[in-house]
Amino acid sequence: MRLLGLLLLASLAACKSKAPPPEPPDYDRPLGPGEHALRKVRDPSLVPIGAAYEARDGRLAEVLERSERWFLKPSTVQWFPIEGITHEQAEASVREMRRLLDRGLPAPEFVSEFLQLFDVYESVGYDGKGTVFFTGYHAPVFKGSRTRTDTYRSPIYRRPDDLVTDEQTGEPLGRKQADGSLGGPYPTREEIESSGMLEGTELVWLENPLAAFIVHVNGSARIEIDDGTVMHVGYHGKNGREYVSLGQMMIDAGMIRPEERGLTAIRRVYAQQPAAVEALMRRNESFVFFREAQEGDWPAGSLGFPVTEMTTLATDKSIFPRGGLVLVETRGLKSGTARHDVLRFMADQDTGGAIRAPGRADIFMGIGDGAESLAGEQRSLGRLYYFFLKPEHLPPPAQPSTP
Repeated sequence: MRLLGLLLLASLAACKSKAPPPEPPDYDRPLGPGEHALRKVRDPSLVPIGAAYEARDGRLAEVLERSERWFLKPSTVQWFPIEGITHEQAEASVREMRRLLDRGLPAPEFVSEFLQLFDVYESVGYDGKGTVFFTGYHAPVFKGSRTRTDTYRSPIYRRPDDLVTDEQTGEPLGRKQADGSLGGPYPTREEIESSGMLEGTELVWLENPLAAFIVHVNGSARIEIDDGTVMHVGYHGKNGREYVSLGQMMIDAGMIRPEERGLTAIRRVYAQQPAAVEALMRRNESFVFFREAQEGDWPAGSLGFPVTEMTTLATDKSIFPRGGLVLVETRGLKSGTARHDVLRFMADQDTGGAIRAPGRADIFMGIGDGAESLAGEQRSLGRLYYFFLKPEHLPPPAQPSTP
């Protein structure tokens, strides 16, 4: 009996001393008051600039050329300064990087000149230590119809006339009332879908609610119409409500395991339990509206021009400078098989409903099923660097012309 008592006491002591499981990382942790999204790197020589330069391809020059054209628009001045970076500095940085790329220098010479010209910054990450959670997104391809049929019964909608947004930022402000005044927030996904309030504004019909939901999450799609034509659709506003991840809700509900939160698992469970998954989808209050896009302008990012596979990055544009050169250092999948290092120069040219913190970034993976697989499996930690010309290397300000 004495021995049993000692064993019991030891067991109770072990239970009391057992530490609780650690809280899961909060990759969506917002910046606190007075905190900055970027900090200058003390020793830029440690950043793998040479390796990223050697891994470059023609897509980098293409995206930087688009950024440079974007900076020429007078309306882009409104987004600066941000994080101490001026519009002139951001624009000149892109232009200088293009000039360096055109010279085709050997990697050691490129790195030497690059570090003489540019200051190097990094995202503070979710933890204040520079750790960024990289996910992926893509432009899906679906079959559909311009009219409702027995096969295609789930619509995506045009932008409603009563949605009011900020003329400069595009951020939703609310719903316009019959007398022209601004009412409260725009209705939620469940309110929109259950009320039929958008009936008559359908843009295209898809096979099921999950297909429409996936288009909402990605903000664009190519639709192969049942009459043999092809429609490209792109983002045209949102209701401004909170975005909630369907994958995370399914994990919380025990429908899928944390390591399989990609679209493959979501589709599998949806085929078995459509009603249960659709109930979770309605808990995501965010709702996106669309317009038909020209093929040459699709898929468009938030800066108004097409995004580019493995070279366009989406970040939180309320805290990071737009249009600039970045370096992504993380891990990813190659052809859906083994993991490999992702070390690439990219351009920060897009945003997303789920990308709302310094610890989050989204890589555009491409178009179609192959890109969908890569995007669904892209869930890796890494670091995110930004590059801006040092003040002493900025061009002198333009002098006003004299009469």
